[in-house]
Amino acid sequence: MKNSRKQFIQQAGASALALCVSGALPGRLLAARPKRTEDPLKIGVAAWSFTKFKLDASLDMMSRLDIKYLSIKDFHLPLDSTPEQIAGFFEKLAAKGVTGYGVGPIYMKSEADVDRAFDYTKRVGVKLLVGVPEHELLGYVEKKVKEYGFHYAIHNHGLTDKRYPSVESIYEKVKDLDARIGICHDIGYSIQMGFDPAALTLKYGHRIYEMHVKDMMKSPSGEWLDCEIGRGAIDFAALVRALRKTKYQGVCSIENETHNLDPLPSIAESAGYFKATVKLA
Repeated sequence: MKNSRKQFIQQAGASALALCVSGALPGRLLAARPKRTEDPLKIGVAAWSFTKFKLDASLDMMSRLDIKYLSIKDFHLPLDSTPEQIAGFFEKLAAKGVTGYGVGPIYMKSEADVDRAFDYTKRVGVKLLVGVPEHELLGYVEKKVKEYGFHYAIHNHGLTDKRYPSVESIYEKVKDLDARIGICHDIGYSIQMGFDPAALTLKYGHRIYEMHVKDMMKSPSGEWLDCEIGRGAIDFAALVRALRKTKYQGVCSIENETHNLDPLPSIAESAGYFKATVKLA
């Protein structure tokens, strides 16, 4: 059963207190303790959260939140970027200790669009391309995946997207294609459609290569609204357990879509809750 927010905060507080107490241990005891290894569940930010901000301001927010992974959107690094622009982009990321790990989503309506997206991904120097291709292009996408060796993750966008509304609709289209073609799971759209993101992760985790993490709540009128992680309907403890069970290797990228003009408080709350869940679940 999902813990109440109050219970979770109490647990997180106790965990934080334990960490503070451990900081007071004598140096010889601390030296004897094994070094903490990085959790395999990596936490990032989907660049769409910063749609109203230039790169420098976006990276400043990430630095304040100690988030080290960024999914790259073309409003920060255009598809026609020169080698010099790409180098400058990554110099700014490196200065903030941020890794740009993938690009997209990129919509593809023609083979020329597919060619352009794969060429861009190669020039950027990442191995993950999140895309939304027309169904008739999937065979050509598979050809390019075999040529370039990238992972290609198709983004679900809910009922308003007739091509790929759900994780299942993506899987049914790609299950017989090259295994590097899979899913970018936006868990907000899944809960909107009545699906349990943890259950979907357990069922399709072998083909989930990217995850956009957010929470959703219902308004009094029944409309689903984007909200901070932990305030809505998603059971994040169950999701984290599912990610661990399926040995998820991608990034859990927090995505804020509501507070575009001032995303920092919302992302900070979401990141804090999700990081605590990763530690406690």
